[in-house]
Amino acid sequence: MENIMIIFNRHMLRTVFMLTVLTVLFTCPAYPCTRVLWNNNGKAIVVGRNMDWFEDTKGHLWVLPRGIQRDGRAGKNSLTWTAKYGSLIATAYDSMTVDGLNEKGLNANMLWLTESDYGKRDESLPGISFSLAPQYFLDNFETVDDAVRFVQTKPFQVVAGPIASTNKISSVHFSLADANGDSAIIEYINGKTIIHHDRSYTVMTNSPPFSEQLANLKQYKMFGGAKDLPGDEKPIDRFVRAVRYLESLPKPEKIRNTIAYLLSLMRNVSQPFGISDPLRPYVSPTRSRSVINLTKRIYFFESTNSANIIWVYLDKFQLKEGSPVLKLDLTNELDLVDEFDLVGDATEKFNQSKPFEFQEGIVGNQGHR
Repeated sequence: MENIMIIFNRHMLRTVFMLTVLTVLFTCPAYPCTRVLWNNNGKAIVVGRNMDWFEDTKGHLWVLPRGIQRDGRAGKNSLTWTAKYGSLIATAYDSMTVDGLNEKGLNANMLWLTESDYGKRDESLPGISFSLAPQYFLDNFETVDDAVRFVQTKPFQVVAGPIASTNKISSVHFSLADANGDSAIIEYINGKTIIHHDRSYTVMTNSPPFSEQLANLKQYKMFGGAKDLPGDEKPIDRFVRAVRYLESLPKPEKIRNTIAYLLSLMRNVSQPFGISDPLRPYVSPTRSRSVINLTKRIYFFESTNSANIIWVYLDKFQLKEGSPVLKLDLTNELDLVDEFDLVGDATEKFNQSKPFEFQEGIVGNQGHR
């Protein structure tokens, strides 16, 4: 009987373990990215972003002119607006803006934050799908300060939704930066909008929320603590390393050095292919990296499936109202031939395209995550 009980207990433990793994996988998805703003190098304001995800996001680069009319795709009382500024953006699944800049040098990024809670839908507030929030900032504001003051005085509600075909419910926060070097991180905790606004807030990863990231930083050497630099893949450890590496970057002699130096940092906080953990779904491989020169409005892009870097000059596009929507198909362009991918200046490689459809947010009780 004792042996039977031992075998039974082992089977029960195995079952519980597998159920735990499956629960984590299907209820706690992650967009484990890293964003770094370098705003004190004396040459240019540049911001880097790693896109980490469990699968290819099938994203592309788009040029969107002024004058496009949009609604927030959040059901009743959705935000509506007409784009004041043209923008260059990167999409995921061609259903959400995850990264980009506008013609005034404002940058917006979408990153994962498991703790995000947007609250039950309050239809007295204008609503906007999570997929459109970065685009809303790019369409409407010149500076971080303009955007922050708007959010503080004219609040709107972000509404969550499934991420394309993954059936994973979004749980995101946003970062903003501008050509003046200003920075803001916008989070949604327990149904409340939390804004961290200061040019010193240069690094952003994922869990835990930003205030806890700052508190954790103080445990490490160079930041007042005794611990050595951490080396794990967790977002909280990537945050510490990114801050440390950013403070260590040498002063660039030329503007071009700002791109190379920041890329070296972003590569050092990237996740290699094969690094994944079912018990820690926030650990996913880096699919691409971008570095944006906000001073000159140049977007640099590096796919981790390619050995090459491309760049795009936003100022060379026609952005006036009525201009065509343009698309650079990264899936096809980065696989033109086996030996040589697209490389270098890709500004002239865009083609006219129909606008893509943004992801709708879920309206109702489940719309808070």
